[in-house]
Amino acid sequence: MSQSAYQELSTTWKRLHHFGHLQALAGWDRMSMMPASGNDARANAMAEMDGLLHSIRTNPQLEVFLDHAEREALDDAQRANLREIRRDWRTANALPAALVQKQSMANAKCEHAWRTQRPANDWPGFLTNFREVLKCSREQATFLSNQSGLKPYDALMDYYEPGMTSEKLDVSFGDLLTWLPDLVRKVRVKQAQQNVIAPKGPFSRSAQYALGLEAMKLLGFDFSAGRLDESAHPFCGGVPEDTRLTTRYREDEFVGSLMGTIHETGHGRYEQNLPRNLLGQPVAWARSAGIHESQSLSFEMQIGLSRAFVGLIVPHIVKQFGAQPAFDPDNLYQHLIRVQPSFIRVDADELTYPLHVILRYRIERDLIEGRIEAEDIPALWDAAMADFLDVDTRGNYTNGCMQDVHWSEGLFGYFPSYTLGAMYAAQWFAAIRRAVPDLDTQMAAGNLAPALDWLKTNVWEQGSRWTTDELVTRATGSALDPAHYRRHLESRYLA
Repeated sequence: MSQSAYQELSTTWKRLHHFGHLQALAGWDRMSMMPASGNDARANAMAEMDGLLHSIRTNPQLEVFLDHAEREALDDAQRANLREIRRDWRTANALPAALVQKQSMANAKCEHAWRTQRPANDWPGFLTNFREVLKCSREQATFLSNQSGLKPYDALMDYYEPGMTSEKLDVSFGDLLTWLPDLVRKVRVKQAQQNVIAPKGPFSRSAQYALGLEAMKLLGFDFSAGRLDESAHPFCGGVPEDTRLTTRYREDEFVGSLMGTIHETGHGRYEQNLPRNLLGQPVAWARSAGIHESQSLSFEMQIGLSRAFVGLIVPHIVKQFGAQPAFDPDNLYQHLIRVQPSFIRVDADELTYPLHVILRYRIERDLIEGRIEAEDIPALWDAAMADFLDVDTRGNYTNGCMQDVHWSEGLFGYFPSYTLGAMYAAQWFAAIRRAVPDLDTQMAAGNLAPALDWLKTNVWEQGSRWTTDELVTRATGSALDPAHYRRHLESRYLA
């Protein structure tokens, strides 16, 4: 070897990073800009790329390099990188190349059709493609389970949230369900006594886009390394050097697009501030989906829904839409934190949102484990929505079980990350307020730096240097403690 074993590995993963850069931008384009008739060709191209990347990761020589690198003199950052390289290598080697490409094609076909099937309320049409997605995901789960020893669903979830299991989640989510429904009831009784004025539209798409850009500027997004566009489902894509955000618009209301943009800005700022000197190596990747969602929810819920930030954004709202009584800062704040059970997860209020997540988690876990089939989803969905939120979704697939893009793309195991992210976000801000007792006063004066700088130092620039528990403990003094989440919600909604 002309290089050390570790250097050989580092070179390989740098190459994967370069290919992944092109793949990520092709994926963003497919979701936002690509003409509809281009989908088959794009799906074929991306499946070919998936196969290529898989072949690089499964090169038998890498196992030799991994074994040799373990015995080399490495510093702490290199040792952490080697840990993450091995994890990535192990996952890839658990999966046959034929499955990787077959799954890529199935997911692309299902997601593309979902874009028109959802507004058409076409569950039977969706089901035709979705059965193949589910079949591939079950195969993937089986292979990963055989390699890791985890249950099939846990093996999928471990890809997004290393170390998390359904057993641990059932404890956390079970505890949440002992107090959250009662909190929702108490808050709704309290808010029923309040007179809150709803903003009156229409709100043009161009004005909403301009407002989103202003919010992103307030939150420090680097427009020289990213942009905002529109898609059927909001997401953050691209790469750290070129971060692509999307949102969606409705002209009868603007809050959904504004908060969606703020949410994706949190993802984007995390990506833009991963350790630049290590980009191209797994140690510079985001730690986990839950940590990633903690950044979007730090921006959307902890900052975006704060009285301080509402005061900052109101002048920009008035600039774009004109003055109206609903835009009084106190009134708008109460409007933004209004608790009202609803159909749509991404538009749900902060209190009912976790119930949407738990519903999806339970269904997808049982789907992957084979306890239910795709045909069972609507009835289970309807029953859970009625039980958790007292919302009737019977026959309403558009705003029911077809509303999210995740299952059409085979992203099983991701949904728990949203509520884990909310818990992490509450813990971040408990730590920030200990360090900066006058945080809210500073934010109200327009100084968001104390919060954003803390996140940059303690989360963004750490990448995957530490395991999740180590990262959280080093930043806040303890591993994840859901008590911070409960205190946050009770303080905001009952104070």
